[in-house]
Amino acid sequence: MTNRKLLNSELGRATVEEFKHREKIPVAIVLDNVRSQHNIGSVFRSSDAFIAQKIVLCGISATPPTPEIHKSALGAEFSVDWEYFKETADAVRRLKEEGYRIISIEQTENSVMLTDFKIAEGEKYALVFGNEVHGVQQEIVDLSDDCIEIPQFGTKHSLNVSVCIGVVLWEFLCNVKGKGPFQ
Repeated sequence: MTNRKLLNSELGRATVEEFKHREKIPVAIVLDNVRSQHNIGSVFRSSDAFIAQKIVLCGISATPPTPEIHKSALGAEFSVDWEYFKETADAVRRLKEEGYRIISIEQTENSVMLTDFKIAEGEKYALVFGNEVHGVQQEIVDLSDDCIEIPQFGTKHSLNVSVCIGVVLWEFLCNVKGKGPFQ
């Protein structure tokens, strides 16, 4: 048996317009002062792949269009909805008003391991990811309903923010799989 690599034209991907109308998982990604535009572009690409509702860019996080974001996003900055807030706290308060449960992805005293976190059916989640050096601001952790931590077993204590987002989004997608259009 051979495994011929598929051409892009054979993958059956949605157009940007089709993606905009596709049902999404009930997740908003909040970037709390993420400084690298390449990381931001990667977040757009992962959010497209795992059908997140939107990205909320905050503080020093750059916004499209920029060549650096586009280099990593490869056009996903056009398919995934996004908005910008100068202050992350303002974004979090707005998302709470919109009915989102705020989850900071951060190592805290009472964080729950991602593998142990129970995703409730019918709940909307705003997942907050922090700055590459300082993580999620304490003020935002304080505003959060929960904190989730990704189990790690090596010598380092953190993952690159774009990798972290891919891991967490995949886990959320897998946990809503079998419900609605995600079967």
